[in-house]
Amino acid sequence: MVSGPVVPRQRAAPADGPESRGVAGWCARVAESRPFEILIIVVIGANALMLGIETYPHLGAAGPVLRWLEWSFRAAFVVEIAVRVLAYGRRPQDFFRHGWNVFDLAVTVAIFLPGLHGDSALLRVVRVARVLRLVRFSPGLRTIVTALLRSLPGVGGFLALAAVTLYVYGMAGWLIFGKIYPEQYGDIGRSLLTLFVLLSLETLPDLIEQGMAVSPWTLVYYVSYVLITVNLLLNILIAVIVNSMEEARRLEMTERLAPDYDEDGDGVPDEVDRIAISQRLDDLRAVLAELERELRIDRDEGPARGQHRRRVSEPG
Repeated sequence: MVSGPVVPRQRAAPADGPESRGVAGWCARVAESRPFEILIIVVIGANALMLGIETYPHLGAAGPVLRWLEWSFRAAFVVEIAVRVLAYGRRPQDFFRHGWNVFDLAVTVAIFLPGLHGDSALLRVVRVARVLRLVRFSPGLRTIVTALLRSLPGVGGFLALAAVTLYVYGMAGWLIFGKIYPEQYGDIGRSLLTLFVLLSLETLPDLIEQGMAVSPWTLVYYVSYVLITVNLLLNILIAVIVNSMEEARRLEMTERLAPDYDEDGDGVPDEVDRIAISQRLDDLRAVLAELERELRIDRDEGPARGQHRRRVSEPG
């Protein structure tokens, strides 16, 4: 769904080209404008609110109004996608280079598929997925989503290690408590479910009390399980996600430093903007140095002129 940590703003058509004065230029200016983004955010929020209202039974007269609003939201999203695609001018294929654009298009088009009419569960899932489009308008949320996606390989290794640990302790619990507490450890399935619930530590006091009734050595079983799973494994999971967050931030910074990146959407890459600003700063430094040199000369000439005047005014 996400191809990169940053979704660049819509790149406008060249200022001196015919597209800048046509439909593509107008769509680019609209798509990159802040009011347009705010409007889409408001529409998505209103759509989410409507989905929540539909969960209540016996809507009565509100039912037709909600259906009219649903079609209005569909039309608004179609117009939004059309504006974003047309903003690319003669290169509409560039629209599909960014993962969030593809996701927005898929969610918008899926609602019109023939098999998604009526009140099916799949249709509701697609409508709820439209709320996820809010992520693209928040750089912080985009970074988090990117970090979660990048952490999937590490999370997969963590899940494999956690599954092995749970299975070993589940088998040990079945051997120790299977006959005494069959409801909790009667088979491997019940044993794993008990240990999974134990991850929240809510049932730990009760389980320790039951274990102490069997043998004091069962305390070693529960303490080692808590130390390994709750403390060690969960800290490993947190470390994997935090490391992915740092990588996502570094990728975002790298993307912003790319030579062709244009955050402000003025048609000029930010690298060129930085070069122009650097040149202007150098010019300003040269002007300031010249002013300081002239002021220093004036200050030096002032006392010299005073001394010359005193010498002329003194009697021979």
